[in-house]
Amino acid sequence: MSRNENSVPRSVQEAVHACAVRAKQGSAALARASDAEIDTALRAMAERLHAARGTLTAANQDDLRSATSSGMSKALQDRLRLTGPRLEDMAAGLRTLADVPHEPRDRVLEERPDGLVLLERRRPVGVIGANFEARPNVTLDVASQLLKSRNGGVLRTGSAALRSSQALITHVITPALTDAGLDPDAIQLVPSEDRAAAYALVSLPGTVPLVILRGSGESTRELGRAAARHGVRTLAHADGGGVLYVGRDADEKMVHELVSDSLDRLGVCNRLNLLLIDRAVYERLLPGILKALEDLGITASLPPHTHARGYEWSLDSEHAATVTIDAADGPLEAARIANEETSGLAAAVITQDPDAAARFMDTYGGSGVFWNSTTRLLDGFKLLHLPETGINIDRVPGPRGPVTYRDLYLRQYVVRPASMRS
Repeated sequence: MSRNENSVPRSVQEAVHACAVRAKQGSAALARASDAEIDTALRAMAERLHAARGTLTAANQDDLRSATSSGMSKALQDRLRLTGPRLEDMAAGLRTLADVPHEPRDRVLEERPDGLVLLERRRPVGVIGANFEARPNVTLDVASQLLKSRNGGVLRTGSAALRSSQALITHVITPALTDAGLDPDAIQLVPSEDRAAAYALVSLPGTVPLVILRGSGESTRELGRAAARHGVRTLAHADGGGVLYVGRDADEKMVHELVSDSLDRLGVCNRLNLLLIDRAVYERLLPGILKALEDLGITASLPPHTHARGYEWSLDSEHAATVTIDAADGPLEAARIANEETSGLAAAVITQDPDAAARFMDTYGGSGVFWNSTTRLLDGFKLLHLPETGINIDRVPGPRGPVTYRDLYLRQYVVRPASMRS
């Protein structure tokens, strides 16, 4: 076991366990709730975001002041910040989610000749945990996806965002559940700032059998290993970094535009991290690309590199404004590099040649691949028009890419007589 896992204070373990028990009790009401009740709660969250705007931004300002005094980087502060427009975007996302039709509970797979019907039934997991970075909007994104999928939740965020997240729970989520006649205990926020709470969260297989893990690199991977030791399943989002391959016939104007579009935010996982330029045009295109990066305030890391080619700059708060550049011998090698030396989150190709695009896209095995567009599209809202709980990049069967409420269920097979209707 890791030192962190062994050193969870008893008070923290008890606090997380208490949250899990309350969420489990509250989740029973969600499982029984009608579609209308669920969507009423989501719309009530949107309304309360607007009504509580002053309270929410005040709590967020307290978090930002603490973050500034502790030396948090500008990129991480940007992720932490709640502004009026961001709150409006969050409210719009909730209304959109409320308008999305619910997935059917039962789906007929076969009407058998022996008079039986085979159904596939969707069932809630029960309680799902979530450990995520200091981004207050994620508190609402995850809570809304759990609500839409009828699962209770135990949320644990980075200490830098705890006041903002607690305000969202107290002034938005809990009263919205009450407004809709649902049990407000269904969604819990761990109140502790202690990082050990994350280890406590992944140690409760009886009450929290699945935990969504988001965050930075090794710490999130270690939580995944701890969860496995306790028999808790995870959907992990530990690594990211978008790859962009510039083909030999790429339009130079498009290259500059997509490079810029891919770097509009530096502290997110799907931003441009590794830029591969076809060797045949490397020398010709590099000066213009370097100028475009300079205009954006981005440093280019050129070969020979002193770091791994897939090193994720968004996790390096001191050097987040950096992009790695290298040459690739065609689309197959570019895809191989993206497969073998990066996280497998997302990759894009710029080319006017459909055959070159097909070779790259058919070879790349990550969770999202894009042609003449940016990896920033690998996002729940941008890709699926839904909030996400995270982006899963596991190379095993199961949800990959942006995970939404549609993925947070258990499959059950049901066989019944065709003459009987449930």
